Amino acid sequence: MIGAVASGYIADVTGRKGAMRVSALFCAVGWLAISFAQNAASLDFGRFCTGFSAGVFSYVVPVFIAEIAPKALRGVLTALNQLLVCTGLSVTYIVGTIVSWRMLATAGLVPCVVLIVGLFFIPESPRWLAKVGREKEFGIALQRLRGKHADVSVEAAEIKEFIESIESLPKAGIQDLFSRSYIRPVIIGVGLMVFQQFVGINGILFYASETFVSAGFASGNLGTILMGCIQAPITALGALLMDRSGRRPLLLISTSGLLVGSLLSAISFYLKIHGIFSEQVPIIALTGILVYIASFSLGMGSVPWVIMSEIFPINMKGIGGSFVTLVNWSGSLAVSFAFNFLMSWSSSGTFFLFAFVCAMAILFIVKIVPETKGKTLEEIQASINCCST
Repeated sequence: MIGAVASGYIADVTGRKGAMRVSALFCAVGWLAISFAQNAASLDFGRFCTGFSAGVFSYVVPVFIAEIAPKALRGVLTALNQLLVCTGLSVTYIVGTIVSWRMLATAGLVPCVVLIVGLFFIPESPRWLAKVGREKEFGIALQRLRGKHADVSVEAAEIKEFIESIESLPKAGIQDLFSRSYIRPVIIGVGLMVFQQFVGINGILFYASETFVSAGFASGNLGTILMGCIQAPITALGALLMDRSGRRPLLLISTSGLLVGSLLSAISFYLKIHGIFSEQVPIIALTGILVYIASFSLGMGSVPWVIMSEIFPINMKGIGGSFVTLVNWSGSLAVSFAFNFLMSWSSSGTFFLFAFVCAMAILFIVKIVPETKGKTLEEIQASINCCST
């Protein structure tokens, strides 16, 4: 949450690449502290650093990708971020059943080093360069991104014109998030992040083993490994469909699947409590949770981050993106903290509650969320502003 609050400011001041460097360094320090920890304080410090890093990364990476990608590929490229997050989770779930936690923490240093080195070889966001007045670097970066022989004059002119119109406005403050001009993108971004977390994903992921055991399995390893195996390929499918089917259809299919998965899981726990179909209960629970995880991976895991990176104008990206990311991690904290208490209260009731949230999410997407497929960032923001006035 602290990383989320700081992410927009860091990205606006140091650039998108600078924010990623800061985040990677914090992450590396965190993994080292965990790897060599001799007491709880070192573990806490390491977790703080990796958490701060995750808060910054979760904002700046989708924003950076959205700002450098051509509009026809923006969805799939932004979704690749979530695909690699899921791939990392899947690898961790599977390898974590084999190696010690110290070895896992040490392995976490590898992507940090790769990122720090790799950032020397990629261009900065042209939109950020234009925003801070670095005209020469803006032209070079845009040309590198589009290809040596590509004509970037029209795109460069559109970016400059939009930024000039934005820069003529007063400097944005936190209070502007709730002004009439910007309230619609805030509602869209906050709403999607609230639903992404309150469908219960982090409670189910963090307590997967315990959930499978409570459903009647002797061990949670089989279910956990199956969860890890399906996340990456389903997320890849969602990434491929992002710029073909559009954002809204993916969200609606995803939340409908989440609703079905939650109901199946709720029914399995209800049957277990009442001693009905006892032999079938673990299979129903496993099916429900796998349907849930697959559905989340298809759209709800990645699309809110894609839309968040698209809906805010350049002058509001720092404040707006930080606020939306803060809401996301606050929701993660709430769900992670409450999940065990909810399961102790009523395991079936917990999943019926998640099913209700899924139903509300479907209504929100139908009524509020716009389709952003095939539009430039400037076109998206102009259309949202039109609807707000």
